[in-house]
Amino acid sequence: MLGLVQMSCDADPSRNSAKALRGVARAAGLGAQIVCLPELFRTRYFCQEQNADHFDLAEPIPGPTTQALSAAARQHSVVIVGSVFERRAAGLYHNTAVMLDADGTILGVYRKMHVPDDPLYYEKFYFAPGDSGFRVFKTRFGRVAALVCWDQWFPEAARLAALGGAEILLFPTAIGWHPGEKEECGQRQLEAWRIAQRAHAISNGVFVAAVNRTGLELPLAGSPSRPADYEGLEFWGRSFVADPLGGLVANAGGAEDVLIAECDLAEIERTRRDWPFLRDRRVDAYDSLAKRSIE
Repeated sequence: MLGLVQMSCDADPSRNSAKALRGVARAAGLGAQIVCLPELFRTRYFCQEQNADHFDLAEPIPGPTTQALSAAARQHSVVIVGSVFERRAAGLYHNTAVMLDADGTILGVYRKMHVPDDPLYYEKFYFAPGDSGFRVFKTRFGRVAALVCWDQWFPEAARLAALGGAEILLFPTAIGWHPGEKEECGQRQLEAWRIAQRAHAISNGVFVAAVNRTGLELPLAGSPSRPADYEGLEFWGRSFVADPLGGLVANAGGAEDVLIAECDLAEIERTRRDWPFLRDRRVDAYDSLAKRSIE
């Protein structure tokens, strides 16, 4: 049983952490065995601007957030995937997913591999690209890979995680609309996001889950790069779980929610026997995938 904690985030990290822990407890109470939190849940999405003061939000691993999540995992006997703004060393920071087993043990970390640099998503200013590879963790309740947000658009990431034995791909996410674009482009952007990840489920024969934050967020008050008329980012929520045929097992709306989905891992074997994409891959013909361009 999988639990996704869809939540809004405000300017107080302690309140966000407490809300996340309440979400974990609620998910566990509803029967979840694996619980995933949204990307960078402890803070507002500070990457809307380039502000060096925000590096003070980073923390080491192990650190306060992983200690709190470890205690919650142990208390509720659940696997937890948490998202941390990691201070790896002085001047070296990552956007990191931490995998905690049901006894509270930190099984390891996944550092976001694909780091965007788009308007209001200035992540390259803050995060070094990950160097951990596309890791798969053997947890008490299944083999899980935790990729992060922008990673969810890249079929190579999902495929390598599946080849590594992942049964569930989890995507802690912070994605939303520029309010000025929502009317014209919003529905198409939302559908593209869903379709891309459901396609990963189908082409790899695995369960895929995306857990997003929700709510309108502005940069912190007084930020030097915040224009007076700035509208912020509206995170759209809509967390979901897709099965190995791409069908929606569970689907949230735009409000805060704890989403619960039953994932029968035996479906992976049944689906891959009918649709043997991994069997029919032409591994002898894909060398050019390692090149930036083949033109």
